[in-house]
Amino acid sequence: MTTTAPGPLLSVHDLTMAFPGKRSATGRRGAPVRAVDGVSFDLAAGETLGLVGESGCGKSTTGRMLVRLLEPTSGRIAFDGREIGRLSQSALRPLRKDIQMVFQDPHSSLNPRQSVARIICDPMLVQGWSAGAARRRAAELMELVGLIPEHIDRYPHEFSGGQAQRIGIARALSTSPRLIVADEPVSALDVSVQAQIVNLMERLRAELGLAYVFIAHDLSVVKRVSDRVAVMYLGRIVEIGDRTSLYEDPRHPYTRALLSAVPLPDPVAERRRERIVLLGDPPSPAAPPPGCTFHPRCAEAREICRAERPLLRLAAGREVACHLV
Repeated sequence: MTTTAPGPLLSVHDLTMAFPGKRSATGRRGAPVRAVDGVSFDLAAGETLGLVGESGCGKSTTGRMLVRLLEPTSGRIAFDGREIGRLSQSALRPLRKDIQMVFQDPHSSLNPRQSVARIICDPMLVQGWSAGAARRRAAELMELVGLIPEHIDRYPHEFSGGQAQRIGIARALSTSPRLIVADEPVSALDVSVQAQIVNLMERLRAELGLAYVFIAHDLSVVKRVSDRVAVMYLGRIVEIGDRTSLYEDPRHPYTRALLSAVPLPDPVAERRRERIVLLGDPPSPAAPPPGCTFHPRCAEAREICRAERPLLRLAAGREVACHLV
C-alpha cells in the first residue's frame, strides 16, 4: 500500500544531462549529446515509479543523476522539499543515507577485494557508526535479504549472481534509506532468480516503507512492481501515469509499440493480437529530429509532429506528450 504524504518525497523538474560531443579528426568537437532532455516527475513516499524505455533512452542516466553520481547539466531535484541538485558533496553527505542505489550488475558493483562485512558496513561507517554496531547491523541485514549471516566474512566471488544482488540490496539498506533507485536490478540474473529478487524488493518495500525508482526495460517486471510508470524515449518522458490505465489503455504510439511486444500468457491471445513494429532505429541523441523525436518511427505521424515538439499534457487521467492524443 502506498504511503500518503503532504508533499512528494522526490520532485524532479526539467532535468537535463548533456555530454560533450566527440572530437573529429580535425579536433573540432561535435554537438553535445542530450542523454536526458527535460525530465520531470514526482514520487510519493512509499511509492514505486517504473522508468522504462529502449536501451539508450536515458533512463539509467536519469537514475544516476537522482543519486548525484552524475551532475545534472540543468534542472531541479528536490528530496523531501529540499533542493539537492546543486548541493556540494560535503553538504550532500548527510542526505546520502536517505537515498541509495542498487546497480544492474551485482558483481561489477561489489569490490572483489572487500569482504561482505566491509561492503555492507562502509556506508554506515561514513555516516558515523561505530565498527561494532555497523557489523551487527550488517549481519541483521544479511538475514533480512535472505543470506546466511555467518557468511559475512566471505568475498563477492563466493556468491552466485542472485546472492550478490542481495548483498547489493543489503548495502543499500544499511543506512535505512527512504528512497532506493534500482537501475535494472534483475536484468543480469536468470529468470527464476529475477522473480526471487523482485519478491524480496516488494517485501522490503512493504516492511520498511521504501520508495523506489525502478529502472528496467522488461515491461512485465515493471508492471508487477510499479504504482506508476514513466515511458522514456530519446531522453524525454512521453507518457506517465498509473500502472493499470497505462498498461490497459496506452495512449502514446511508442507505449503501444512497447506493450505489443510483451509476451502474453495465453497462446491464443498472443497469436491474435496485433504486433506494432517500429520503423528503423532510434535517432542519435547527438542529432535528434525536429518536432516530436518519435515521428520518424511513428506510422501515425502528421505534419505537426514533424514541426512542433509535443509537451506532456493531461489526457485520460495521465500525462502524454503526443499531438495525436
